[in-house]
Amino acid sequence: MRHRYECPLRWADLDLLGHVNNVKYLDYLQEARSALLRSCLKAAGVERHGDAYVVVRHEVTFRAPLMFRKETVSIESWVSELRAASFTLDHEIFDEDEAGNRTVYLRARTVLAPFLQAEAKPRRLTPQEREALAPYAEVDPDRAPAGPVRVEVPHDHATHFPLQVRFSDVDIYRHVNNVKYVEYFQEARIAMMRRLKGALEEFPRLMVVVAQTNLEYVTPMVLRSTPYDCWSTVTEFGTKSMTVDAEITSDGEAGRVVHSRARVVLVFFDLETQRSITPPPGYREAVLAALGGPLADG
Repeated sequence: MRHRYECPLRWADLDLLGHVNNVKYLDYLQEARSALLRSCLKAAGVERHGDAYVVVRHEVTFRAPLMFRKETVSIESWVSELRAASFTLDHEIFDEDEAGNRTVYLRARTVLAPFLQAEAKPRRLTPQEREALAPYAEVDPDRAPAGPVRVEVPHDHATHFPLQVRFSDVDIYRHVNNVKYVEYFQEARIAMMRRLKGALEEFPRLMVVVAQTNLEYVTPMVLRSTPYDCWSTVTEFGTKSMTVDAEITSDGEAGRVVHSRARVVLVFFDLETQRSITPPPGYREAVLAALGGPLADG
């Protein structure tokens, strides 16, 4: 069984391309996820006092642009894996016509873990929680389970972005909300792309859209006056896409603390045709020369 949620759009959800911004999809998933958990836990009589379900990992694949409209967009969510101390929800954001044909905008996977707030530590799922989630179980044997995000971001050539947490970024648990991390990595990517302005003057302006975001949450971030550090670098450059690896860190008493890691695939995009495009000759070399890093030497 799948849980279905009808999500309203907001005008403020749009980006410069007139599409729903990639960050906002994570906001939609959070609303759908909350609706599913409220529904199944309430029906099973599960009481939650002083604990939460924290997001451990997101894997998000963007399939088609979603434009603003007054109608809601549909989100289906289901349980794809149940483990002792975590569970995984799969999601699909889509429109469906009267004949049942779907236009899929996004597919995603979210790993969650129950967490004791007072003791600041994870816990195991209770039998009652497992029973409540079981009706929504739908396992695809051909799909690999969600895995950790492994990135290497050498700080000596990565783009540094000082990241200031805002008061409104913090959720009811006094941690930065999981959706905000995606926004932080977006801001850091924009700062990185600004470094390319001079290097790409002789080329036509190319737009990029996010095709894939994999994000791992390592250590909570909190509201503080001192900025965190976000480091971004290009690690792969394909025919029509490039991959950006990034991490958010801070300096702690025991050394550098990693708060989150991300790998984002960007596709070069033509606004007129609304299709992916291949950059002109020399574009790849200009990008890598400006940003430095392992690919610039390869």
